[in-house]
Amino acid sequence: MTAMINLVVAEKPSVAQSIGKVLGCTGRQDGYLEGNGYLVSWCVGHLVELAEPETYDSKYEKWKKEDLPIIPDIFKYQVAASTKKQFQILKDLMNRDDVTVVTNACDAGREGELIFRLVYDKAGCKKPMKRLWISSMEDEAIRNGFDNLADGKDYDRLYEAALCRERADWIVGINATRFFTCSYGQTLNVGRVMTPTLALTVEREAQIRAFKSEDFYQVQLEGNDLIFTGERIPDKAEADDLAEKCRIEGKAVVTKADISEKLENAPALFELTSLQREANKRYGFTAQQTLDYAQSLYEKKLLTYPRTDSRFLTDDMETTASSILGIIENKLSIKVTDELNFKKILNSKKVSDHHAIIPTETLRSTDVEALPEGEKKILQLAATRLAESVSAPCKYKETVAEVSCLGKTYTLKGKYIADPGWRSVANTKDKDSDEDSRVIILDFKAGDTVAIDKTSVKAGKTTPPKSYTEDTLLSAMEKAGCDEIPDEAERKGLGTPATRAGVIEKLVRIGFLERRGDKKTKYLVPTHKGETLITVIPESIQSASMTADWEQKLLEIEKGSYDADAFMIEITQMIRNLLDTYRIVPDAEVLMHPVYEPLGKCPHCGSNVVEKSKGFFCENKDCKFALWKDNRFFDSLSKKLTKQIAVQLLTDGKAKLKKCRSVKTGKTYDTTVVLSTTDNGQPQFTLDFAKGGK
Repeated sequence: MTAMINLVVAEKPSVAQSIGKVLGCTGRQDGYLEGNGYLVSWCVGHLVELAEPETYDSKYEKWKKEDLPIIPDIFKYQVAASTKKQFQILKDLMNRDDVTVVTNACDAGREGELIFRLVYDKAGCKKPMKRLWISSMEDEAIRNGFDNLADGKDYDRLYEAALCRERADWIVGINATRFFTCSYGQTLNVGRVMTPTLALTVEREAQIRAFKSEDFYQVQLEGNDLIFTGERIPDKAEADDLAEKCRIEGKAVVTKADISEKLENAPALFELTSLQREANKRYGFTAQQTLDYAQSLYEKKLLTYPRTDSRFLTDDMETTASSILGIIENKLSIKVTDELNFKKILNSKKVSDHHAIIPTETLRSTDVEALPEGEKKILQLAATRLAESVSAPCKYKETVAEVSCLGKTYTLKGKYIADPGWRSVANTKDKDSDEDSRVIILDFKAGDTVAIDKTSVKAGKTTPPKSYTEDTLLSAMEKAGCDEIPDEAERKGLGTPATRAGVIEKLVRIGFLERRGDKKTKYLVPTHKGETLITVIPESIQSASMTADWEQKLLEIEKGSYDADAFMIEITQMIRNLLDTYRIVPDAEVLMHPVYEPLGKCPHCGSNVVEKSKGFFCENKDCKFALWKDNRFFDSLSKKLTKQIAVQLLTDGKAKLKKCRSVKTGKTYDTTVVLSTTDNGQPQFTLDFAKGGK
């Protein structure tokens, strides 16, 4: 009798190793593990992917507007060139006579479902399919998962939604990118989620540029050792005059004097986006870095599944959460408060695919100090948030007092933390609470008169909105950039928690966004190329609300409440309308080519030298003069070729440098760099120690 074998397909080798260990697969073969009635193999990302347009018709090799739209009746798939060997291994395993069932153990989400199903279909496999759906890589979770394998057909709708997402992205990306590239003569990448995200940043920068800072002044009254502040006044003379009149008046009437006790509830557990935002605020991590660290911790069995959108645990997890609290208190020295309430983090109705992100019990036997620094910080964040979320509310007293003088109202506000509650876990401070941590004592009531001992005028300026950081852009993506989406919408953002980091990284990689700022706070700012794209792209492509609406429909397809064919018809119709109605933006060629500020004259040909992303270049296309920022000569001096140094070299032919460091000896010295050029315009540098000293 032929043995019955269960072929288990994981998403990556490291996960396959963990599963194989639990299942007792001790035999190692080329591309898979075997033993105990199981074969365990793996994908390497997307083994099977949508075919390029030219596979449908060779005419699509050249980009022409007249060939658009490209909308296949039947989509073709191809095996990725770099992973053909592993695909063939999986195909052979799936078609082995002794394999009677195939288990999808790829990531428990939309993309994991897609990765497996495309391989299963491309391999022509017809064998019964099971689904492993777990939220932790701990041994016990894997064992329980295999004891409760689901029928693969239960996830057909999830697969349908994944196909719709992939094909919609292909249709929008292929057609819109080719259309706008052909229209404007340069590569303009367009994406269903990517372009609306870029549009958010372009709109923010436009708001910043259009903002005009205005001075304002506030009269302050001092009395009873308290300071009351008036409303903003645009004119300083008017504010000075009012302050003087109040001083002469010498008294004010109390119109309000309240001290109230309030509660600030503990924060919810992390899902992926909130974890990414917190890690960006605390450590400056990019969204992708946080996802990578969290994924690594998940595969090391130290963190639960990271690509989740839930901030709750299931109702049966109280014992687990309590046990983990004890572990993190011991292993991570995290304070656990006395008054704990687990009920507020338990809600099975608000957990769809995976529960919130928390550490696992494997932490008990782990050498945390051996983890990479980034992973330690993410683990600490998740552990701290668990301890905070079950702690008591923060109790504080809020003071609000108002006085009236000469018909104007002056206000005093104060906030004092009486019992820190959850804030004591990480000793986090409330930015609005008083630094001296005291209750403001109001020894008066409404109707009383307060003597004015002194008046003053406080000057201020209105400030523009700030450029997006990773934190604030993720927040804007969650909300689709505005409040247009109804609050009751279950998913109302651009992309999903699992895809947003990749969207941001792609925008940076293709040159539409760039990161500016210091190590801790980096802003995501659109480049000239990114701003140009949004200038010429119509609202139908860059609309955040429309893209969020599509994301909501994908979720409804998962649930069976929206038709996949109807979704694809909407996407294709939008593209057809775009091609039929779009009109070229007049004078767009001016937009396409940025005007650079001249930094000086080229020492070889006399043309202007301008700064670009990688260096300082002569604008004369026939001249080869260029000062590269990544410069070996300056590296040898342990210096960077900055804009300031470039200007000195172009203006004076030399630049003084202080505290250069010898690569060989490590000694520091001052010197002068002298610039000259070769016969063909290449820059040459020499050092003049007589001018700089050594």
